[in-house]
Amino acid sequence: MAHFSSEDQAMLQAMLRRLFQSVKEKITGAPSLECAEEILLHLEETDENFHNYEFVKYLRQHIGNTLGSMIEEEMEKCTSDRNQGEECGYDTVVQQVTKRTQESKEYKEMMHYLKNIMIAVVESMINKFEEDETRNQERQKKIQKEKSHSYRTDNCSDSDSSLNQSYKFCQGKLQLILDQLDPGQPKEVRYEALQTLCSAPPSDVLNCENWTTLCEKLTVSLSDPDPVFSDRILKFCAQTFLLSPLHMTKEIYTSLAKYLESYFLSRENHIPTLSAGVDITNPNMTRLLKKVRLLNEYQKEAPSFWIRHPEKYMEEIVESTLSLLTVKHNQSHVVSQKILDPIYFFALVDTKAVWFKKWMHAHYSRTTVLRLLETKYKSLVTTAIQQCVQYFEMCKTRKADETLGHSKHCRNKQKTFYYLGQELQYIYFIHSLCLLGRLLIYKQGRKLFPIKLKNKKGLVSLIDLLVLFTQLIYYSPSCPKMTSAAHSENYSPASMVTEVLWILSDQKECAVECLYNNIVIETLLQPIHNLMKGNEASPNCSETALIHIAGILARIASVEEGLILLLYGANMNSSEESPTGAHIIAQFSKKLLDEDISIFSGSEMLPVVKGAFISVCRHIYSTCEGLQVLITYNLHESIAKAWKKTSLLSERIPTPVEGSDSVSSVSQESQNIMAWEDNLLDDLLHFAATPKGLLLLQRTGAINECVTFIFNRYAKKLQVSRHKKFGYGVLVTRVASTAAGGIALKKSGFINELITELWSNLEYGRDDVRVTHPRTTPVDPIDRSCQKSFLALVNLLSYPAIYELVRNQDLPNKTEYSLREVPTCVIDIIDRLIILNSEAKIRSLFNYEQSHIFGLRLLSVICCDLDTLLLLEAQYQVSEMLLNAQEENILEISESHRDFIIDGLSVERNHVLVRINLVGGPLERILPPRLLEKSDNPYPWPMFSSYPLPNCYLSDITRNAGIKQATDANVKNESLSSVQQLGIKMTVRYGKFLSLLKDGAENDLTWVLKHCERFLKQQQTSIKSSLLCLQGNYAGHDWFVSSLFMIMLGDKEKTFQFLHQFSRLLTSAFLWLPRLHISSYLPNDTVESGIHPVYFCSTHYIEMLLKAELPLVFSAFHMSGFAPSQICLQWITQCFWNYLDWIEICHYIATCVFLGPDYQVYICIAVFKHLQQDILQHTQTQDLQVFLKEEALHGFRVSDYFEYMEILEQNYRTVLLRDMRNIRLQST
Repeated sequence: MAHFSSEDQAMLQAMLRRLFQSVKEKITGAPSLECAEEILLHLEETDENFHNYEFVKYLRQHIGNTLGSMIEEEMEKCTSDRNQGEECGYDTVVQQVTKRTQESKEYKEMMHYLKNIMIAVVESMINKFEEDETRNQERQKKIQKEKSHSYRTDNCSDSDSSLNQSYKFCQGKLQLILDQLDPGQPKEVRYEALQTLCSAPPSDVLNCENWTTLCEKLTVSLSDPDPVFSDRILKFCAQTFLLSPLHMTKEIYTSLAKYLESYFLSRENHIPTLSAGVDITNPNMTRLLKKVRLLNEYQKEAPSFWIRHPEKYMEEIVESTLSLLTVKHNQSHVVSQKILDPIYFFALVDTKAVWFKKWMHAHYSRTTVLRLLETKYKSLVTTAIQQCVQYFEMCKTRKADETLGHSKHCRNKQKTFYYLGQELQYIYFIHSLCLLGRLLIYKQGRKLFPIKLKNKKGLVSLIDLLVLFTQLIYYSPSCPKMTSAAHSENYSPASMVTEVLWILSDQKECAVECLYNNIVIETLLQPIHNLMKGNEASPNCSETALIHIAGILARIASVEEGLILLLYGANMNSSEESPTGAHIIAQFSKKLLDEDISIFSGSEMLPVVKGAFISVCRHIYSTCEGLQVLITYNLHESIAKAWKKTSLLSERIPTPVEGSDSVSSVSQESQNIMAWEDNLLDDLLHFAATPKGLLLLQRTGAINECVTFIFNRYAKKLQVSRHKKFGYGVLVTRVASTAAGGIALKKSGFINELITELWSNLEYGRDDVRVTHPRTTPVDPIDRSCQKSFLALVNLLSYPAIYELVRNQDLPNKTEYSLREVPTCVIDIIDRLIILNSEAKIRSLFNYEQSHIFGLRLLSVICCDLDTLLLLEAQYQVSEMLLNAQEENILEISESHRDFIIDGLSVERNHVLVRINLVGGPLERILPPRLLEKSDNPYPWPMFSSYPLPNCYLSDITRNAGIKQATDANVKNESLSSVQQLGIKMTVRYGKFLSLLKDGAENDLTWVLKHCERFLKQQQTSIKSSLLCLQGNYAGHDWFVSSLFMIMLGDKEKTFQFLHQFSRLLTSAFLWLPRLHISSYLPNDTVESGIHPVYFCSTHYIEMLLKAELPLVFSAFHMSGFAPSQICLQWITQCFWNYLDWIEICHYIATCVFLGPDYQVYICIAVFKHLQQDILQHTQTQDLQVFLKEEALHGFRVSDYFEYMEILEQNYRTVLLRDMRNIRLQST
């Protein structure tokens, strides 16, 4: 096999030549030999045609023929070993086969053969190359001796000439070249001198003392009438720019800039006028544009490396550029006779002023540019503004073509070689617009204003310029149809101005100074004003212009400062009655949705216009303060109506028939309708961004479709736009806070998908997780891969959702569970992870301990809501299950001594048992830790498997030895729900613990609750609903009545008498939640929603005040995907039980009763202020939800925050009380 024929060698040579020819560009572009080798070694990764090369195919075939059978045999061996019980994955099999193959005799022989034949092939190719090079050298010498007149301008330096001349090129040689470049020399001599110069290494040229003189000589030679000679000089300049250091390229650049400056100022050169236009096929224009383009290319590249050199080099480049761009001729008064300045030619080669963008990007160069603009070259800014003004005036007087014939974008797609004067004016306008837009981003750039213009009275201020930009959107001519996003180069005036204003809006300081101004906002809204009055918006206003305006308004509304301006105007305390921007936008959007504007009726672009303006409204109504302003317009009803209409249209679209001509049109129509339908659903969905908005969403009847829309985006892993106010995680949390939302999440498949994903991570683990560093023990109770699913479940399982999902449902409790049986609902999670009361459940888990700890942690968090705890206890006897599990975890050391086995599960169960059986604030109960101590006794806390609890978990301050734990979920009185019965026992237990209640209190509290239910039924309305929470009495326990019963020291008569009188006060609606359960005092649509006024009113204002008063806390909730309203609803529903000590609970109730229901809002804000640092910390550790639900409010005292709450009252009471009184009118 070591022998090979000459035919094989010839064949391989041909293959290698073709391979090198294919990758020639990649190799020749490498800066060094080592880089070229790296390119070849990684060719498979970078060349998509790698496997199509003949040489690669040959190697693959040769390897297959030589080693194929042996590899198959090794694979069969590994497979048989695996079947015999040896566990090995796919990667292990590959490694074993590879190792055995490389150690085989066949492999070594093959490598030896390939090495020998390739050595022979390469040596043969090198010898042939050297022979060719020798013949080439001889030919070159012969040509040089003959001094042939046929000079080849496209010659490049040969490898031998550059190599040899690197030794010959010296000071005398450069002087000789300078002499030969003299214009008086014969053409052939000058050509040869220039060819020699181009062939010389840049380093040798750089080291010569005559370099400066050479630059001057080359600059003079640029004016040579011979185009070949001047082109050759430009090529030398380009080569110098590419290969030489900055101080060398700087001299070439400044020399070229000075040459162009003198060229434009010279009267001998025939520079075209504006009326004549520019013919780029004209040789003179071609040469001029080549010189301008060369400068421009260097301008764009220089910022990437000039910071590594002395600042003076950069300053010289900048100054020479600005000097050239501000060159002005003695112009004629007639505009058409104006001689074109250099800036026109720079605009032709760099229309969007990319060079200026790059120069302004870094502080290093930006400082110099702005300083020179302010001190010497302000005329560049002045002429740019003048150009924008002239173009605007031209648009206003209808001198511009209606279809924007002057713009590159709307011209014929055929390449043009001639630019008319109007086209040059437009190109210069775009260049000026981009330059000014970039200038306004920076503070020092804005300081250049105001600016005085020629032939114009007064100064042009910053706001004047922004107004001008804005007016250009709807006054400038536009293309016939909105262009698709696929067009990357859209040069229409409206889109260019919009792009500039978008960039300004993304810079906060710049936006505040430029855009967040009443005058600018009024200018943006002017066409909308005109349309609503029945007039044309402007002489040229189109749907496209309106879409651009809406895009800018959406950017403004997405930022807090801009939103405030739209909502309240520049002066929030102004008494002016003129509508603010938000009102105008809402009115216009409503008219569009209701099709109350006839001017665009039938337009294909009308849905896009509608969507653009609804998007602006969405930014507004997705905030609490914005919804308060827009709520009177009932946009949710208009959007829902439009969605239902669109939904019917989508159902009527005929199925395309194959072969029919209408297939493409029907398909496009259906796509447009479906996209519009999705947009409307998304708009409706964003009402759920606030508690009150969620109520409005449920009234539309589209909650199920909106949640399905969320799920579809979740399933596709689609990202949320950076300018949307809320991510979908926050929206899901809000939706799950209501009963209807919980049902919708179940119907959509969202809960199913979430639980399936959780089970996959929890039980099966992730295959792609690589263990690079072993974890120390103990491991995290919840693995990081499951943390996201855990938090999602915590967000999802609020009491209203849990009640709808598990009420009256039994656990499966199967005798056998398949290992492949995956939970799909909340009941399954409770059955498989929490209540593990059988061996079948335990055996069904791959990771029993980890999975059960996950379930216990979840139980601990959701049972912090006392109503959830009572529901699970009533239906599934959770406490009994935990006690039995602890009993089974006892080790009998001797007949008289038993001890608990301390492990992760027993410690977690002990914590949960104490948490769910003891009621009390931070100083009233002691919760055992979940972590072991580093000592001889790692867990000093006593465990228990029966009641009563050990006394060590009771606070010394209020410990009462006479307290007994409940041992039975059954109670004698059946008239109350099981949840109420358990709540009574819990209340009495807590009251006795505090020495407030005596024996017999249980019967007295039962009497009070029965009378309250009878009293409240008189004020309830009959309602038919599929929601379980609306079928019968209040779904949870009455924590307010229980608290009041304890305040009254168990006096049932006194308690009920107080409640009877208290029910007449507004405060009762917000403190006593059962008070308004299916109440006849509320509108029917509010009752049918199942949402309590505490949620859509109190927590709505809590979020509004939180954003205004504690923005960091508000942002922390937003980042965590958790809603403040959810935890506040839990606090308020259970009267802060388990979160505050009893005395503070009394203070909370008394404060709200005596000072007003709005203090409920202020107290929650005070709590968040108290917790601010903890909230920020737990946002970083990504467990904010768990912290807020599980932890008591340590150190919080209502009295400490009275001064703060008084300030809140002064600022917000009027608005809050007005809205609280109007809950009966909420449907209007």
